[in-house]
Amino acid sequence: MQFRQYGDAMSYFCRNPDKLIDAEKFVFDEIDHFIRIALPEIVRDYNEASYLYPFWKNYPPEDRGRSPKHDQYPWIEVGEHVFGPKLSRYFSANFSVRDSGLPSGSDDRYVVSGLKLKEILGITDTVWVFIDIKSVGPRDNFAHAVMSNYQISGDGIWENENAGVTNSVMRANGARVAHDFHCSIPPFYVLSDGTVVPVLVYIIKPIYSMLSLSFQGRGQPLEQISLASIPNGILLCRNPNYLSKFPSLLFPGKDDKGKDPRKMRARISFSDLQRIDAWRLKTYQVRIS
Repeated sequence: MQFRQYGDAMSYFCRNPDKLIDAEKFVFDEIDHFIRIALPEIVRDYNEASYLYPFWKNYPPEDRGRSPKHDQYPWIEVGEHVFGPKLSRYFSANFSVRDSGLPSGSDDRYVVSGLKLKEILGITDTVWVFIDIKSVGPRDNFAHAVMSNYQISGDGIWENENAGVTNSVMRANGARVAHDFHCSIPPFYVLSDGTVVPVLVYIIKPIYSMLSLSFQGRGQPLEQISLASIPNGILLCRNPNYLSKFPSLLFPGKDDKGKDPRKMRARISFSDLQRIDAWRLKTYQVRIS
């Protein structure tokens, strides 16, 4: 039954890609609304990490970057813990939310249902919202985000009942080099109760300032937030096949050649996202006091 429902849903979304686009825009607008109304709380809680410096200065987070300059602190967990719980509360207050288990995917994942989604999608009222929080400092604030194979959905090939779902290999095209990108997420799931759940992928990118390594109450305060929407795998690979129309949408990540090719990351171009749809990228400025 799951296999049959998957095939029917795939045919439906390939014929009606606009429904996926409209669902992505609807959830993007919801996240945009969340950021705007929660911005004072977000800034307060993000900057609290700098004020708490005396409590962790002797046990700083380990820098996992390549050739670190040791003039800043890794701030990944600050962004994840500031945004994640707030997003969970927002979706729970405005939609029906299921905390369905899934062994891989984005940092924050919410199975979200609502009447408006049913109106948009037709065959379902539910989506699986994937949100990655990617904090960066001023040296790393580029017009892209680095995505793992578990953070982008593919074309979702399921040829027979026992085979399971696979994705065609994508190509990350750079100016000088290119490599394969093995995305590992299907474009949608079919739950045990028969619910079809399209995957919608978003990036929240907090950008922090580097005011002082010794902090002195200032540290690495929030300066800017970017919000981006990555198209569903059906839109990327099948219809309208954005990857063929925008071949530089994915370009090589920051992994060396010795990494398992199946785990190689790729960068997603923010400028190409805006070329696809202007609404797919939004930036919020934060006043630093």
